[in-house]
Amino acid sequence: MPQKKKKKALKNFLVVILLLWIPLLSYSRGYLFLIGGGKRPPEMMKKFIDLAEKVKSGKIVVFPMASSVPEEVGPEQAQELRDLGAHKVEYHIFNRDQALKEESASVLNDAGGVFFSGGVQSRLADVLRDTPVHKKLLEIYKEGAVIGGTSAGAAVMSEMMITGDEKRNKEGEASFSFIEDDNIVTAQGLGLIKSAIIDQHFITRKRHNRLISLMAENPYLLGIGIDESTAAVFKPDDTFEVIGMSNVIVYDASSAKREILPTHKLSVHGIVMHILKPGDRFSLNTKKVAEK
Repeated sequence: MPQKKKKKALKNFLVVILLLWIPLLSYSRGYLFLIGGGKRPPEMMKKFIDLAEKVKSGKIVVFPMASSVPEEVGPEQAQELRDLGAHKVEYHIFNRDQALKEESASVLNDAGGVFFSGGVQSRLADVLRDTPVHKKLLEIYKEGAVIGGTSAGAAVMSEMMITGDEKRNKEGEASFSFIEDDNIVTAQGLGLIKSAIIDQHFITRKRHNRLISLMAENPYLLGIGIDESTAAVFKPDDTFEVIGMSNVIVYDASSAKREILPTHKLSVHGIVMHILKPGDRFSLNTKKVAEK
């Protein structure tokens, strides 16, 4: 083979190798620890602490901004983690202007874990989205940190975020009474999960209607409903494991056929539903229960 052709073949080979490695280089090595709200069993929270303390200094940062009383929730959540054995915990309360400052991101330096309290997920997203703190959060997640949250702190993790509001609910009617098209209000979340929408308090508060409605509108996404006192722990291999006391429900409408009626009611054929118990694992890639 002429020298010029050899060089070209080598160049092409190196390009192929680089393209194969790029996804691996950008691949997240962290964990997501998403709790559906309610009481948090000590054994469950200890697993969060264990994951955090395997990374860097093991410091855990609590963000309580979803709460209407973050000044109370922040120290309470930090103390809960200390009582369960966490060695270094601190909490920080930011408003939007503070989160936009570059120096604010330094609170996440050397962090092994971040925990978001419950409340209203839109409060969290409105403060942190597209700020230096958000950017740093994504960085430490890729570096191996565990990012956790309960209730609103779980819902905010998905790129398409349920806000808790609907467009056509009349005053006095029960919330999310119907499975309908174009009724559930969503917003942009923090984007740590791009292939699914997260819902919380799922079985306890009977939130099936709103998540099924969204799955019918967005069949390319999975719907993951996490019940109270239960967590879905997302791992670097794109699987998650159920831990805690109840269930995680997964809806897959990727192969379903739908029809939208003039009344906005939906007909959807072929939605797959998985009811996962503690110990079950699910693959986001195959959309199937993973073998143990």
